[in-house]
Amino acid sequence: MKNYLKLVNFEFNRIAILFSALLGITFVAQIVGVIVQSRSYLSMANEKIYDEMMSKAQFLEIFGQMSFLQIARSVWFMGPIAFCIAGVGFYIFLIWYRDWIGKNTFIYRLLMLPTTRLNIFYSKITNILIMTFGLVAFQLIIIPIEMLVMKVMVPNEFRRDMGVNEIVSSMPELGIIIPTSIVELILYYGAGMLVVSILFTAILMERSYRWKGIFAGLIYSAVAAVVLISPVFLHEFVLNGFFYPIELLILEIVMGLIVLALSVWLSGFLLKNKITV
Repeated sequence: MKNYLKLVNFEFNRIAILFSALLGITFVAQIVGVIVQSRSYLSMANEKIYDEMMSKAQFLEIFGQMSFLQIARSVWFMGPIAFCIAGVGFYIFLIWYRDWIGKNTFIYRLLMLPTTRLNIFYSKITNILIMTFGLVAFQLIIIPIEMLVMKVMVPNEFRRDMGVNEIVSSMPELGIIIPTSIVELILYYGAGMLVVSILFTAILMERSYRWKGIFAGLIYSAVAAVVLISPVFLHEFVLNGFFYPIELLILEIVMGLIVLALSVWLSGFLLKNKITV
């Protein structure tokens, strides 16, 4: 456990710059978005009320009050989130391949550490989770700050205040990264961890067998996907809706656990017996 924690800390130090950059980009872009969207709404209100002599009541009846949803649905808000997701996706590959990059290949040092090689796998997947949860937690922290900025800029009569839960529940795309229940949290992020474990296994296959490993990794990923969707396929096309929703969910969880266990076992086998540097 001590060696595992040391590896986790070491890997986190290596992603600190990228992690900080993603946090900074998200904060700056979304705050700018709040300011731009608020100023745009106020500019439209001023134009309609003072230039076109429309009353406030008429304006609000036609255009409605401004809410944070208008900001949340803009590219200023969702763009940085998509960028962070892409950053984490990119890092899933970089976290392994950078160990082979450079004159003094760093993977030598990792493989020679006095600990089970599977800890390398565990430490890397743990850091992907830490990075993901850190970005989500940061988003939850700055949303109230962004709402405060909007409150300062937009007068009460032109603004409809919302809570964080209301915002998340009104946007399905946000509900995926910020689940509203513990069950959804486990399911969504469990599925994410499963996908990462499959990709890690495919990467290790490529590193172990090179060109042959690329095809092996693709085949393994395809087989894993087939196994995961097999309960749904049987339910829809073979058994004609035989399972209850809860039964189908349990079957999917069982298939996911089987694929996860196989991915971990294969990764451990490759790290111990087949990996080349």
